[in-house]
Amino acid sequence: MTRFEFQELADVRIKEAGVLLAAGLWDGAYYLAGYAVECALKACVAKLTKADDFPEKDAAKYYTHKIEELAKLAGILAAIKAEGLANSTFRNFWATITDWSETSRYERKSKDHAEELFGAITDPTNGVLPWIQRIW
Repeated sequence: MTRFEFQELADVRIKEAGVLLAAGLWDGAYYLAGYAVECALKACVAKLTKADDFPEKDAAKYYTHKIEELAKLAGILAAIKAEGLANSTFRNFWATITDWSETSRYERKSKDHAEELFGAITDPTNGVLPWIQRIW
């Protein structure tokens, strides 16, 4: 997949999460919101390649779902940590997001958990997704 395809998926997944949240479908909203961040970080990884493509399957380390590991692979973890030092709200939002896992698709989530994750991702001032979108 290309960087631009991952960017598009991130945008679509966060919109889908918002719709599910509004419909009271907390489990799906939680899962898709986290998946949006995963896609955004994979867009950052793809940006590092010549053709803006995500690395091939044989580059197994890139095929992780771990948020912090993807940020490290994208070369932006230090910038995220620096932003967190300067902005405690962002730091708390990042901590919320790093608790997300792809295995959440098998878990039940409360309204509070779904809203907390969605807010940490989408907050227009301190949200993680708007921050990533500035550099992807």
